[in-house]
Amino acid sequence: MSINHFELNAVDRSAELQGKGASRRLRKQNLVPAIIYGGNEEPTAISIKLNELVKALEFEAFFSHILTITVDGEEHQAVIKDLQRHPAKGFPMHADFQRVVKGQKIHMNVPVHFVGREEAPGTAAAGVLSTLVSDIEVICLPSQLPEYLEVDVSGMEIGDLFRLSDIKLPEGVVIHELELEDGHDRTIVNMQPPTVEEVDEEEADDVDADEVPATEQADKAEENKDEE
Repeated sequence: MSINHFELNAVDRSAELQGKGASRRLRKQNLVPAIIYGGNEEPTAISIKLNELVKALEFEAFFSHILTITVDGEEHQAVIKDLQRHPAKGFPMHADFQRVVKGQKIHMNVPVHFVGREEAPGTAAAGVLSTLVSDIEVICLPSQLPEYLEVDVSGMEIGDLFRLSDIKLPEGVVIHELELEDGHDRTIVNMQPPTVEEVDEEEADDVDADEVPATEQADKAEENKDEE
């Protein structure tokens, strides 16, 4: 399995192997219950080997790639749409896959990578780069699905910001939020000024002697004695 091509082997689950009780039994056998739906076909309940799915999940690209799922010898092209994990241990408990159809556009959330942080003038001026998104929903044909969207922040100075519309998109890819009538061209990253904790000089000078440690007062007394 490479980061450019993901293949999963699955077994079709009959009606007798569905439901909460059956799912628990599958997990005890190190199998993950899942379903493939969409594509004008009936949903197909499947099970996938736990170790095989866990290995695939190690790659960020798994979540934004067309996957090949082989179910009892029959190949299905699909994308992952939902993943349920154990709340404490984090291992996958159930997965939903959506079939993709050639020529039919899909909606997918793809990761956003911010590059050039260290080179940015704002960073050199002690500014703080604040990223406000980790992924963005796009619409495109399966063949045009990007692995991720890249945002170059290397030219950002303090006070600069990028919005959704500033993202350079691959051909054929649009941002779902910007296609909506009431869509908002929101900020995705900004360069904030450095945070400096200011000290009031008057308060610093006006210090009660009782607030000064006794050892410090003694040291000052010794200094005054030496000067005399």
